[in-house]
Amino acid sequence: MVAGFGCALPLLLGLFSAHPGFLWASVGAFQAAQANPLHRFGMLRMLMLIGLGACSAGLGFWSASDPLISLGLFAAFGLLLAWLQRFGSEAGKLGIGLAVCLCLGQGQQSLGNLDKPFAIAMLFILGGLWVMLLAFGLRGMHGLRMWPYMPRFVSILKVLKRRAKRLPKQQWRLHALACTLAFSLAGVVVNLAGLERGYWLTLTVVTTLQLEFQGSLVRALQSSLASLAAAGLLIVLGHSLQDPQLMVATLLPLIALSRAIQANHYGLFVLQTTVCFVLLAESLAQDWQLAEVRLLNALFGVVLVLFVALLMHGLGQLLVKRARPMAEPAQTP
Repeated sequence: MVAGFGCALPLLLGLFSAHPGFLWASVGAFQAAQANPLHRFGMLRMLMLIGLGACSAGLGFWSASDPLISLGLFAAFGLLLAWLQRFGSEAGKLGIGLAVCLCLGQGQQSLGNLDKPFAIAMLFILGGLWVMLLAFGLRGMHGLRMWPYMPRFVSILKVLKRRAKRLPKQQWRLHALACTLAFSLAGVVVNLAGLERGYWLTLTVVTTLQLEFQGSLVRALQSSLASLAAAGLLIVLGHSLQDPQLMVATLLPLIALSRAIQANHYGLFVLQTTVCFVLLAESLAQDWQLAEVRLLNALFGVVLVLFVALLMHGLGQLLVKRARPMAEPAQTP
């Protein structure tokens, strides 16, 4: 209910006023609604999602004017996402939200009449604060403190450190290299080619890379086809409706349902969340007759991911071959 009502107000205001700023308020509301306000860390996580998401959206909007800035920012966010995944799925969910906000910020730069990253960030924060107000009301209905007691951050850091040590270093380094390379290439391609609604390309890359290849090219191909199929279904839905009012009427129940049955599996969560973010970004669009532009962007994203997956597979095989002769002398009596 918090997610549904939180996104409903800015979207309805955007329908009546046709102002693109309400689109960013709805994105901020949905980003904040990813946290559970009844959880012990819910309000703290919501505050982090709002603040960091606003910064990510503003940075993405700012980077759209310079290819080198896009290259550096997307590479940094790819490395940040891979680093956060070391600490578990919850930290990875925070990273994927920030990466999505960065992609939306870059892709929306040429679509509206807003030209200042600070305005984008403030509108994002306003939408998130509206959801925080609803969350405080929900906590009050359950008789909970408005702001829960926080544990010591030292204890949290110790738990995260133990979780990070379980992941093999070589596996994480390959994944971090893949995320950094793919993200940076996606960001600079959108910038240099001047693609309209470039977030279809960047979000396809972000989503596909999170579906756990485990070093297998077959899994990489399956994940790419799944992302392309999801993008195709979204494009068919938008092209068949071609009306912002119908899009909003379809989207709001979908957001509430998605939040009610949010997936626990990390890969499914990424796919579920990205679909909702894309529909939010496209909810007030008037150019759904250009469906082939969106489909081509998603197809380019899949090709880029497969190229990076093939490169990482070759690098992984090379590292295994180099490590094998070093291990053989130790096994001889």
